[in-house]
Amino acid sequence: MNAATEQLPIVVVGAGPVGLAAAAHLVGRGIEPLVLEAGPTAGAAVREWAHVRLFSTWSELTDPAAEKLLAPTGWTKPDPATYPTGGDWADRYLQPLADVLGDRVRTGARVTGVSRAGRDRIVDADRDAQPFAVHVAHADGREERILARAVIDASGTWTLPSPAGADGLPALGERAAADRISYRVPDLADPAVRARYAGRRTAVIGSGASAFTALASLAALAREETGTKALWILRRGLTGSTFGGGSADQLPARGALGLAAKAAVDEGHADAVTGFRTQAVERDADGRLVLVAEDGRRLDPVDEVVVLTGLRPDLSFLDELRLGLDDRLQAPTALAPLIDPNQHSCGTVYPHGHRELAHPEQGVHLVGMKSYGRAPTFLALTGYEQVRSVAAALAGDLDSADRVELTLPETGVCGGSGLYDAPEAASSDAGCCAPAPQPVVALTAAPVLQPLTVVESGSAGGCCGS
Repeated sequence: MNAATEQLPIVVVGAGPVGLAAAAHLVGRGIEPLVLEAGPTAGAAVREWAHVRLFSTWSELTDPAAEKLLAPTGWTKPDPATYPTGGDWADRYLQPLADVLGDRVRTGARVTGVSRAGRDRIVDADRDAQPFAVHVAHADGREERILARAVIDASGTWTLPSPAGADGLPALGERAAADRISYRVPDLADPAVRARYAGRRTAVIGSGASAFTALASLAALAREETGTKALWILRRGLTGSTFGGGSADQLPARGALGLAAKAAVDEGHADAVTGFRTQAVERDADGRLVLVAEDGRRLDPVDEVVVLTGLRPDLSFLDELRLGLDDRLQAPTALAPLIDPNQHSCGTVYPHGHRELAHPEQGVHLVGMKSYGRAPTFLALTGYEQVRSVAAALAGDLDSADRVELTLPETGVCGGSGLYDAPEAASSDAGCCAPAPQPVVALTAAPVLQPLTVVESGSAGGCCGS
């Protein structure tokens, strides 16, 4: 790029935890960022799950470069041993960080397209010398074209939840039943939401942290409201690793969350249906929903369905860029083998930085949850290390950029997450490095009284699972 281009800002898409951390690292290196956030506030996506408690402590949820920016303002880091909710994270860290970044953060600014100035994706001529052209739609209806020397996309995956259909497409009738289907962990502290699920039969589809949280929440509601029942729909079978690593998990609250889901089943508040791959959602004569599997099984009617089958990246506004993405995970090609959920859990992902996040289009980086594509687990620590490395590389400090050091807490479950239900594996715990969680009568620790997860946003969080 020419000297004039070097004076342009680096556009960061998304003012979530990782996007704001990217801005903090760039500022620390004397580079001007411009953060574009589609929502009305910083951390807008995190605020959509404000009621959910993370299973990472404050010690793992703030970025060192961000802390350095915040220190002169009198900001005090919350107790590092405590677990915040999404609302806490947004109010006590993300908003203060956005405030100190000031005009570098613009809200109500949705990125609708990114390309090279004057070059669509076909054109080779002089391509790398051109700045990026970022098209923005503002909340007031204005459109804007911003030139940038580089683009860091930290917009996450929150806006595109995966459907109930086991083939990755919406099940037949799923769209028509939208009034009875939710793709978020319900906030049962909200009276209106509580009334929707109290005394009713709810199907929860999914097998990760979000599903655990929903099951634990519905079980707590069942203890108070007669007739409340959950039906847990699993595409796989039940094994010792189904509920996570339990006491072997180095994030205790994450392990407790899996055990809380197990308690919901053991206590009879939830019934598990295994090997069920949803093909259709039908209505009975009373308007209740009937789930139909690919093998023809039909379940008894339910009143509500909560679909928590993962999230996927929105790549539509990057269509004019030359991205190198894995054809399965939709993650950067060099990163995909390191995060393949068939092989790795959160704690077995290898440290990585700017080189693994690189694309054929130089100067563009997908970071945070979006970098993981459809992979189901992500830690905030991973995102913070990613943007530290990317910022160093953009500043020309390759020694620092290549010095990637990160140790992630083990899940207590090895050998991948078993994304496909192999019936013959349902009775085996082979490949799991932790003993099967033992039955529990009830968990009275805070993680169960205040359900934990992160279903994060378009940002990143403690660790999110689908």
